[in-house]
Amino acid sequence: MRRSSRIAAPLLLAASVLFAALAAAAEPTPRSRHDATDRHSFDDVEHWVKVFDDPERDAWQKPAAVVQALALATGMSVADLGAGTGYFSPYLSAAVGDGGTVYALEVEPKLVEHLKDRAEKGRLRNVVPLLALAADAGLPAGGVDLILIVDTLHHIDDRPAYLRRLRQSLKPNGRVAVIDFEMEKTPVGPPLDHRLAREQVIEEFNLAGYKLIDEPRILPYQYFLVFR
Repeated sequence: MRRSSRIAAPLLLAASVLFAALAAAAEPTPRSRHDATDRHSFDDVEHWVKVFDDPERDAWQKPAAVVQALALATGMSVADLGAGTGYFSPYLSAAVGDGGTVYALEVEPKLVEHLKDRAEKGRLRNVVPLLALAADAGLPAGGVDLILIVDTLHHIDDRPAYLRRLRQSLKPNGRVAVIDFEMEKTPVGPPLDHRLAREQVIEEFNLAGYKLIDEPRILPYQYFLVFR
């Protein structure tokens, strides 16, 4: 009897450990609040041209007013992170002039080709389309005055870590401007569960070592945050 008890105890312990491990594996991993909230393909360029370059977008996106609020100067280097079809490219190009540079960044190769064609046809010689990696924008170290992120932040995984890496691309006193949809129903924009609350964006930038320095209130459906 004593021998069987000595054998049974380790077996019971092993069984309980195995059960706990299986139970843990069966439970879904909790999703971090810093995960991406929206993933879908952007390889159908024709479709996204219709969406992003819809003439009616100008009324609520106010691209000229946005660029004016950023107070860009001739000769600056600017990055449009998640440039899409190049909606902001002409405005940024004009703001920094021939002596400046606009990096138009996209992770979708077909969109990068479209950005190249658009820059060539529009004679935007200071626009440089680049293929970015999902985890790395690929910008020159310490070479950018401003990074503009419009309706794109919610596609990025582990944003605080990504934003920390992004700091390496900024010049001293460089800025990051974020424009995204408010966490409320709007006539345009993605579903609510694909949006990031303004407060969460500020929290994530703070975690990455940024400070909110400006918040132009010029857009009807989106917040506009500028960090340094």
